[in-house]
Amino acid sequence: MQNNNLYTLLVRLDKSFLNFLRISIFIVMAWIGGLKAFHYEAEGIVPFVANSPLMSFFYKNADNKVLNEDQKTVSEYTLYKNPEGKMVTKNINWHQNNGTYSFSYGLGTMIVIIGILMLLGIWFPKLGALGGALTFFMSLTTLSFLITTPEVYVPALGGDFPTSEFGFPYLSGAGRLVLKDIMMMAGGLVVFSDSLKKVIKPTAG
Repeated sequence: MQNNNLYTLLVRLDKSFLNFLRISIFIVMAWIGGLKAFHYEAEGIVPFVANSPLMSFFYKNADNKVLNEDQKTVSEYTLYKNPEGKMVTKNINWHQNNGTYSFSYGLGTMIVIIGILMLLGIWFPKLGALGGALTFFMSLTTLSFLITTPEVYVPALGGDFPTSEFGFPYLSGAGRLVLKDIMMMAGGLVVFSDSLKKVIKPTAG
């Protein structure tokens, strides 16, 4: 009997769980979107944007190839990466000219707006449906980086022992972060579906 009461209570909490999902996505969107206003975060997304056929046109130097210290041909942006917590003037100047920061400001604003739409979906289903749909498509774009961005996989750097642990499917730190967006995609679809039900049948919510 107690189990039945517990199950009944959990079923009745489904609305609260869905609202918690909305709040969770809002927190992620608002926090990460807000960080796009800072240099280190803007520079961190350069490999994704520069290699994306959907987004690379936002950068001035996205397609430039140059020789590094080892006389290997690399993408120009790899020579101007600031380690997190370190600010190098020549690198900052390169990113300013590249459009790194201005693009990041726009992207961050869009992400924050999507997060707000998700949160407002608690009270306004139409806005929630829009936020859910945008979350899905944003996550789909992010997941495309698994195809277009070399940095999402462990590089073959060699060492003292031969190893085959590089390339697909060995995700780097950047790749592991990107893969997590599949959960955001699923969350966006769940919120979209729930919000749409409330739009079609307002009394259902």
